[in-house]
Amino acid sequence: MVTDHDAISGPGAPGSVPRSGRSAAHLVPPTDRAGYLRAWSALHGDYDVASSVLVRGWLALTYGVARPLVRGRVTPGAVTTVGVMLAIAALGVAALGGPWASVAAAVLLVASALTDSLDGAVALLRGRSSALGYVADSVADRISDLTALGILVVLGGPPAAVLAIAALTLLQETLRARAVSAGMNDIGVVTVWERPSRIIAVTVTVLGCVFVADTTTFALIGTAVAGALAVIGFGQLVLTVRRRLRGHDAPRVDRIRG
Repeated sequence: MVTDHDAISGPGAPGSVPRSGRSAAHLVPPTDRAGYLRAWSALHGDYDVASSVLVRGWLALTYGVARPLVRGRVTPGAVTTVGVMLAIAALGVAALGGPWASVAAAVLLVASALTDSLDGAVALLRGRSSALGYVADSVADRISDLTALGILVVLGGPPAAVLAIAALTLLQETLRARAVSAGMNDIGVVTVWERPSRIIAVTVTVLGCVFVADTTTFALIGTAVAGALAVIGFGQLVLTVRRRLRGHDAPRVDRIRG
């Protein structure tokens, strides 16, 4: 997000908050998609976008949608707010039950996921970055994550299992953020349980419930798949962080604990 936000978009994008302490940092706005991808990579520790089809495809999509928003002077903050509202609306619509409600919830969920990434794309294309925007974007993403997982409960998924998935999701994002603070200079690894994966898992479950008679069983299957991905994704990040930070000194702030 930019102007009021930092230039973060795409799956698993922590740790790119400007470290200068200024409320807003001016960047050179990219003028084409290749420039946008290079700028995104630079803000994420020179992460190789070409190494992941998921990341490259997601960024290309958000770039294409963000361009007209920038021309229309839409602010990143407005995009962030809309994304959270769409996620909440998806949960509410899914709770209504019925085939059409499920379809509408899936559409709203995908729109929310796209919007959550658009704020960073709009920010980057506008050419400004801020620490406040980074924090707002991260909080909005976690709200949307938890709301999306709540749909699994509405569909009939076991609440305890969904709660465990939510905990693993938050732990993954916390681990990555702390690893960046401790010296890891990029996102580490794109796991199997990033934001696009989370949205896909819930969306497929929602749409699947339209075509089956026993929606509770299908919701249980969807929850099990999401749980497996959450466990694997967290494990991927744990191994990566362990390898990358082995031998690093702890940040000074962590050494002073009373």
